Amino acid sequence: MMYAPRAIRHFSMAAMEGRAQRTRAVMESPMAPRLITPQQAPPRRRVVVRLWLPMTLIFLLLAPFALLLAPLIYFAPRPYGDRPLATVLGVGDLLLSLGGTVVDVDTPEALVRIRIF
Repeated sequence: MMYAPRAIRHFSMAAMEGRAQRTRAVMESPMAPRLITPQQAPPRRRVVVRLWLPMTLIFLLLAPFALLLAPLIYFAPRPYGDRPLATVLGVGDLLLSLGGTVVDVDTPEALVRIRIF
């Protein structure tokens, strides 16, 4: 800190205090404008989505159609069209293994819960 006489060092503080006193006196007068505080909007309600998907039941109902359409897999590209029944059963096995899956997405705006059975 550079050396300065005491009166000069504290001049800025004295100026701020004087300005604060003048402002306080003006704001306390009856003609002073009032500060308007914005009102808070009511809190938005969260959107809650709960979905239950009975995939096992849906798969069992649609499995006969997949087995009937299995020969059409011969027209699929090389890695998928070799064994159509094995492909259909593999996809069915995949769908059945999804049973018991729970997907939770929790954000400030929404809560999404999906259960796959």
